[in-house]
Amino acid sequence: MIDRYFKLNGGCRSIALMLVVAVYCDLLMASPLSFQGSFQQGGLVVGRVPAGHSVVYQGNLLKLSANGQFLLGFGRDAPAQVELTIIDSSAQQQIETLSIAQRDYSIQRVDGVPQKTVTPSEADLERIRNDAAIVRSARSQISDSLDFLGGFDEPAIGPITGVYGSQRVYNGIPKSPHYGVDYAAPTGTVVKAPAAGMGSFDHSDLFYSGGTLIVDHGQGLSSTFLHLSEILVKAGQRVERGQAIAKVGATGRATGPHLDWRMNWLNQRIDPHLVLKALPVHQ
Repeated sequence: MIDRYFKLNGGCRSIALMLVVAVYCDLLMASPLSFQGSFQQGGLVVGRVPAGHSVVYQGNLLKLSANGQFLLGFGRDAPAQVELTIIDSSAQQQIETLSIAQRDYSIQRVDGVPQKTVTPSEADLERIRNDAAIVRSARSQISDSLDFLGGFDEPAIGPITGVYGSQRVYNGIPKSPHYGVDYAAPTGTVVKAPAAGMGSFDHSDLFYSGGTLIVDHGQGLSSTFLHLSEILVKAGQRVERGQAIAKVGATGRATGPHLDWRMNWLNQRIDPHLVLKALPVHQ
């Protein structure tokens, strides 16, 4: 257990943080800032400031709901401390230093993937760059939606065969870390929307991820579903939590049928399992 202490205008005195369990902080009304979520690499938190305040993180003015709620995500390799700037209604700035728990990541060796996806040709590299560009463009549209506040469920049921952050070694060659959660399931297994949102991207055959669907949950938070055999919704189509949105497949760089569920907040790749803990569905 790590004890973090904030002195925010005489408000909350402490926040207890467990490394793998989302935590909740109820701050006194006098405090300008409160959080709910997971302060660790890959984590997501929901913050709140009073009316008339604004929030800046890494040079970006964050979107706020009508009652001052905002999202804040930390990437796989986030530093031990980050700064958040709170600006009140009189333009006075207050900088808050947030401590981010560091994680240890495993190494996962995956053999038997198509070799062309491990050592792509020049033509394939050009395709990969184009794929990445269109996905970035889809994620760059930041909506005002608050769908994320409705909570998240797992999109599939099955053995977990891959976890967020693990270093991947494909056919003996070290590659980029894995940024999602893999659920092993037979081809054709239904994938359900983990939360409500709007379809923002769909493609039947990207080089690495094969059948790919992105759902926007609001304020820069999105889910991406990879290796799909079939996509049941299109970009621009609204989906509700629990709705069938796709089917499991083995397209792209895959050794067998599974769902790879990934999540992004703005340009940060975050851990879906931590989002489930930060924003659980309240029955």
